[in-house]
Amino acid sequence: MARYTGPKTKISRIFGEPITGNGKWLTKNSNPPGIHGANRKRKTLGEYALQLREKQKAKYTYGLLEKQFRKTFDEASRRKGVTGENLIKLLEARLDNTVFRMGIAPSRQAARQLVSHKHVTVNGEVVNVPSYSLQPGDTVGLKNKSAANTSITSAIRGKNTKFNWIDFNETEQKGTFIAYPERESVPENIKEQLIVELYSK
Repeated sequence: MARYTGPKTKISRIFGEPITGNGKWLTKNSNPPGIHGANRKRKTLGEYALQLREKQKAKYTYGLLEKQFRKTFDEASRRKGVTGENLIKLLEARLDNTVFRMGIAPSRQAARQLVSHKHVTVNGEVVNVPSYSLQPGDTVGLKNKSAANTSITSAIRGKNTKFNWIDFNETEQKGTFIAYPERESVPENIKEQLIVELYSK
């Protein structure tokens, strides 16, 4: 199963953004990792380095390794429309990301674990594949036994109202993936055009 298991703090310090957590410690130490810290002289990044950095940011944000990310990009390029926007739409349509967006899990890592441990259903059927791609109209929820587990339900915080492409009913503990989101609705600070340019070389 593709997932990053290294230190989350280090990754967020590389990008200077809380891409793998709430980032409360970035106020204490926001310097990139390395033995010389803030005193280290750093070169200005070139075009290729900026493109690669943006791809790495997207991979760490959504919890994918290279092979999965490349497959997602290839699917985005085959679809009609702007490739970069299609990429973000496909990443947002992943089951683990949708469970996170609905507020069922506090993080994408926690959402991945819920899905892998067979706590999540799609249209009433248990799905344990975090990369499962949802289609508009699909219903996501907890299976009955999991919905009665207080350790799971206590972590439910409810959907953020900004995410208008999904709906979640806290009483029923079920939600709907309404549609693929428009790029401007996705809050992640990812310059997807740089990723397209990188893979186009």
